Amino acid sequence: MLHHPSTDSPRRLDTARRAGESSLDLPQLRTFLAVYRAGSFTAASKLLGLSQSTVTTRIRALEERLGTPLFERLPRGVASTASAVELAAEVAAPLDELASVAERDRNEPATPSEPVRLAGPATLLSVRVLPSLAPSIGSGIRLGVTFGQPGELLNGLRGGRFDLVLSTARPRGRAVNAVPLLDEELVLVCAPGTATRIDRVRLRDRDPAALGGIPLVAYADDLPLAREYWRHVFGTRPTEQATIVVPDLRAIRSTVTAGQGIAVLPRYLCESELVSGELTDPLEPANPPENTVFLAQRADATENHHVTLLRQELLRIAGSW
Repeated sequence: MLHHPSTDSPRRLDTARRAGESSLDLPQLRTFLAVYRAGSFTAASKLLGLSQSTVTTRIRALEERLGTPLFERLPRGVASTASAVELAAEVAAPLDELASVAERDRNEPATPSEPVRLAGPATLLSVRVLPSLAPSIGSGIRLGVTFGQPGELLNGLRGGRFDLVLSTARPRGRAVNAVPLLDEELVLVCAPGTATRIDRVRLRDRDPAALGGIPLVAYADDLPLAREYWRHVFGTRPTEQATIVVPDLRAIRSTVTAGQGIAVLPRYLCESELVSGELTDPLEPANPPENTVFLAQRADATENHHVTLLRQELLRIAGSW
């Protein structure tokens, strides 16, 4: 699910804008858009070549004129309010077009845009992201996609190899700005035949030893999804190594469906198998764990219209997943 830190009323923002639109100016709106995209006043000031105090002054002035807060200050960076999301949706395209016209060299022929370099987990991109992005790709955005694991992809983002990264690990450090994109519900699954080998009484008592002797199928050696599930449900870490390690959740789903062990998967990936009875959840905890996926971008990234459009589209469509 997409997290909005505030529930400012769009109607309130619309009313405030009509009352103060005559006094809005381009520098304030450009500064607002830079902060919105960068996720921090510091990063925006670097992008704009302004002092941080100037950026802060402009944002405060804009908030006063609109009569609504646009950002919530966090220990690191800022979080956009619902009013900021609405305002950005209205002003981003016109401001980007103005910037494009101002910077265009009239003596050079137009060249095709560079593809947006998007990276993330193979299953999430293949099953959810890419099918949902079809309208955006049709609007002229070119896309280059890379699959991989969080550590290597975030290092690639810091090194400038990617424009946007979907990461199941929380990015650390000031070099990367990241916002929560969605929460994946995690489910313990196995084939019905495998479930008959589990001591359900011990499992309901939150004893992971009830799963002993059943092969664990995992995405990586460090058991990222299983580790989160064990911590949340059993209050401990997995003590056994994975019997099968395969870096594709779809392959893990096929493996456990065939009766070759047990695994932790995002619910969206195994929902139809759970409904059909091909897979079963032997525990079904009342409060299932969730795994947060973050949308990450370099803090000092140069503004790129297509990267911005793709980022906004990802934030929009994630709310329906």
